[in-house]
Amino acid sequence: MVLENHIHYSLCNADEMLQMQKEQYSLIQLRAEDTIPYELLLLADETREAIDKYIGDSMVFVLQSTKSNDAGAAFALYPINAEELELKNIAVAENLQGAGIGSYLITEIKKIAKDAGYNTLWVGTPDTAVRELNFYKKNGFEDAYIKENFFLENYTEPIYNNGVLLKDMAMLKMIL
Repeated sequence: MVLENHIHYSLCNADEMLQMQKEQYSLIQLRAEDTIPYELLLLADETREAIDKYIGDSMVFVLQSTKSNDAGAAFALYPINAEELELKNIAVAENLQGAGIGSYLITEIKKIAKDAGYNTLWVGTPDTAVRELNFYKKNGFEDAYIKENFFLENYTEPIYNNGVLLKDMAMLKMIL
């Protein structure tokens, strides 16, 4: 089930507002004709080509400043089937990282998924990405399985994270 386009979700938590430099933000679902926020999505995916493989079939949301219209975060939700949804990308602007925005977005993603009738949420991240794995587990995801050689088979150039060649993807699952 696909959500209606250009839905606005207001953020209302005062502590998070303070952390986000006292600026008002809205969570907006992009329409097909809206510009894809590649600059943000590239913080969480290595290449534009990789993003283009899923973005056309995904629901894309942007956390946007109501004052400046600047995007502070973005995520893409890819419907696997009528019951399962995959979080393909979640990225927070570097100047807003560490303020709880990512965790807030996971909470909103769960609401969006449930409201759309999904019962399972998936996410994949490098199996060596300890920070990301901890983030997802802290936010309710559990280990599911490993996609062996994912990064070797899906990217033309080798990808390194903290000096480690990325090879396998850890898939995590959340029952909604």
